[in-house]
Amino acid sequence: MTGRHVLITGASAGIGESCATLFAGAGARLTIVARRTERLERLKENLAEAHETQIEVAGLDVQDRRAVDAFTTRLTSQGNAVDVLVNNAGLSRGLAPLHEGSIQDWEEMIDTNVKGLLYMTRGILPHMVARNSGHIINLGSTAGHIVYPGGNVYNATKFAVRALTEGINLDVAGTGVRVSTVDPGLVETEFSQVRFRGDSERARKVYEGYTPLSPEDIAQVVLFVAAAPAHVNILQTVVYPTDQRSPYVLHRHDPEDDG
Repeated sequence: MTGRHVLITGASAGIGESCATLFAGAGARLTIVARRTERLERLKENLAEAHETQIEVAGLDVQDRRAVDAFTTRLTSQGNAVDVLVNNAGLSRGLAPLHEGSIQDWEEMIDTNVKGLLYMTRGILPHMVARNSGHIINLGSTAGHIVYPGGNVYNATKFAVRALTEGINLDVAGTGVRVSTVDPGLVETEFSQVRFRGDSERARKVYEGYTPLSPEDIAQVVLFVAAAPAHVNILQTVVYPTDQRSPYVLHRHDPEDDG
């Protein structure tokens, strides 16, 4: 990865932050974007101390099409070719059944998880195709493979990510551009805090009684996918914690067993 330019969305926390850390350690040049720029600046400072690599920071909400267009145009017009785009930005809201769901929540999930991914990809992919080189890695979810109760719209957005990954692969057939998805099961991040709008107690219970994946676990997989030889396209990687075998099979132990 030495010297390759990696653009990561949603890099201010969780999987995105861990991806930035690992890619920096692997020698990549980084452009990291998110809405919370103060966190990005702290991350940049920490990575700059630990690694001798170039890191650029930009405040960006991937839901904002005009902002994404302006950002990708500025980036590419500077001749700053992106070698790897990690479409990590995403979120979930609530677990209400569809007939009780919030339309605002639906729009936020669709605008971030699907349209945001499309906006970023549309801005970067043409330049990859023109160069006959590049790699797009989408952060999907096991929610894009199996629907679970209350998931409805979130599930639909992650099924869309999976379908788009497969569809874009067909679109770029005959080029050197690769498109992949990494689909995690339960990962302990801010995901549940966001889903439950800051209800820390409810979010904490999601991860009780078993060992979830960590953001670093998934970042390791993303780096592995990105570092594969140019003739290898890892289309899809599904990653569960050992205690989880599907959205419906999760082994939780009794806390009393810990003594």
